Amino acid sequence: MDSSVAATRPPARRTGGPEAAATAPASGAHAPPGGERWLPQLLISPAFLVSLLFFYGLALWVVLVSFVDSEGFIQYKWVGLRQYQRLWADENWWLALWNLLRYLPIVVGASLVLGCVLAILLDQKVRFEGGFRTLYLYPLALSWIVSGTIWRWLLSPDLGVEAWLHGLGWQGAVFDWIVRPDRAIFAMSAVAVWHATGFVMAMFIAGLRAVDDSVFKAAMIDGASLPRIYWRIVLPTLRPTVFSAVLILLPAALKTFDLVVVLTQGGPGQATVLPAFYMFDRFFRRDQMGLAAASGSIILMMSIAIAVPYIVRELRRPRHD
Repeated sequence: MDSSVAATRPPARRTGGPEAAATAPASGAHAPPGGERWLPQLLISPAFLVSLLFFYGLALWVVLVSFVDSEGFIQYKWVGLRQYQRLWADENWWLALWNLLRYLPIVVGASLVLGCVLAILLDQKVRFEGGFRTLYLYPLALSWIVSGTIWRWLLSPDLGVEAWLHGLGWQGAVFDWIVRPDRAIFAMSAVAVWHATGFVMAMFIAGLRAVDDSVFKAAMIDGASLPRIYWRIVLPTLRPTVFSAVLILLPAALKTFDLVVVLTQGGPGQATVLPAFYMFDRFFRRDQMGLAAASGSIILMMSIAIAVPYIVRELRRPRHD
């Protein structure tokens, strides 16, 4: 009887091994229903459609407006490159680019240097490291509007540091960079550096903590000093971190707008007008929609030019399965 039952019983299913793994998907026993397979796509489709419409759609619309005649209100009358010719003939646009050439290197360069230095100092396992890290990251938690308002008060000769020094008895103290045309752009750059340094520091700390302690021990055994270890050994390994930080800081500095609005309104005169503020001023204040769209298209092309090296680098990177 046992032998007959054993003869008619189907062979036991093997739950392990590569054969079971190969045959399990073919059985379809655990395949999700058709509705569940499409559930992730359905969940992300609203956000995708909103991004497609309000980012890519409006970007293409701005490019279209830059090729039409739009003064006072948008008229879809094709004029070719006339708006771009007007843009490059405008002295205020060239002034905005000149301000950007002074603003951008300071913001990117100083933020990288200060963020790297702070990260190296915190990497020494100092006491109250968490408190220092929170202190340095605090500006990042503030919006540009809040940061600009705080610094507008601090830099104001009537309300800020200069007035405080006068109250202490230093009547000859002068701290009026924000109202001086030759220094206002540097004051705004300092505010941007203050806001961005904590973010760069966090990126460098993450990179430094990924370096094995054996690297430091081996270098110290060879007689290398700590500064030399960081300069010759550690920092070269952080090139991807530096590249990522630059890729984030450059477009952010290029598109600076809200800081200009809150801190200086582009003044004194045109001393702190940047391309993004120039576009806003032409579109919403002077009703020069075509000219504003042309400047916005130039800013878009600058941002794309910054992102292209990163995309090429990612495409050329070898993939490891």
